[in-house]
Amino acid sequence: MRDERLERLARMLLTQSLDLRRGEIFEINSGVAANPLNKALLRAAKELGLYPVVRLEDDELARLALACIDPEHPEDVLENIRRQADWELKKWESVAAHVDIGVDENDAELSAVDSRAMALYRGERRRLRDVMIDERRWVYLHWPTPADAQKAGMCYDDFYEFFLAAALVDYEAMAKSMEPLVELLLKTDRVEIRGPGTDISFSIRDIPVRACHGQRNIPDGEVYTAPVRESVNGVIQYNTPAMRYGKKFTNPRLTVKNGRIVEAVCDGDTAGFNALLDADEGARYFGEFALGVNNAVTRAIGNTLYDEKIGGSFHLTPGCCYKAAPNGNQSQLHLDIVCIQTAACGGGEIWFDGRLVRRDGIFLPESLKGLNP
Repeated sequence: MRDERLERLARMLLTQSLDLRRGEIFEINSGVAANPLNKALLRAAKELGLYPVVRLEDDELARLALACIDPEHPEDVLENIRRQADWELKKWESVAAHVDIGVDENDAELSAVDSRAMALYRGERRRLRDVMIDERRWVYLHWPTPADAQKAGMCYDDFYEFFLAAALVDYEAMAKSMEPLVELLLKTDRVEIRGPGTDISFSIRDIPVRACHGQRNIPDGEVYTAPVRESVNGVIQYNTPAMRYGKKFTNPRLTVKNGRIVEAVCDGDTAGFNALLDADEGARYFGEFALGVNNAVTRAIGNTLYDEKIGGSFHLTPGCCYKAAPNGNQSQLHLDIVCIQTAACGGGEIWFDGRLVRRDGIFLPESLKGLNP
């Protein structure tokens, strides 16, 4: 039996998120487990007169393929990785957009990949990523799997409902509520963030501000900019894990001086966490500062796509900036790590130019109260 909410979600992705027009080619990059949504997208494509190209991936096969890269002898594979990127770039000359659907049946599958091999692969494909992110329309979402439900501590039925509730919010209303926050951020120079283990400040002066309400991520709900690259100073204690390449770094804490992360610790694998931040020079600087405002996402589930949208959260992201809010920092890494500042998670304050704007996850200025739960 079809879930009509998936049909509605599919049409929203193709029309509202991607603004596809009759006759355009788009790619569905997904996995077999997400076939209920994949099929809904194909039905919607037919109704809208679009041409879909389907690419199904699997993390186990990706792990085995990446194992063919020997980091001790990169010269043996570099040219082939570049050729692969050339093939894919040729494809993207014709493809207008892509729906990227993450499917984690085991989100630790890529943890067995040598971090040096992963860095080599991503570094050589950087130009392809730049085209896909900066020059094409795209939207990313994450299909709910039993593994995700288990990680979130929920039964699958409840997790599936959580996914749909968070994905199908009223993005038009959200967009209107975001406008005063965008205006305020554009006028702001100095940001100060305080909370348990956190006392950090930076400038966002003259950096563009972007409101995200259903065009790039589903679920969505964040307003982002970037810190002036060398302006960040202080310490930040996140209260959700850093997740990358199947590895989990719990309770990450960063010490920052003049923009650069000079110390990074976490519970457990601190060496692995630092290896991630040593991918290149830009990985130890920040490329994004964002506030989460999707109040249908009420708890961390260990998936950054959801967690960074939590109402009352923020993320300060090591790695590359976005072209839409550039601060000059370039890196193969973009590591969103979330700090939830609701009272239940320890609270905290955000100040703009000496004015208290948010306390314990609740916006205080009258103009911003439309963003509160």
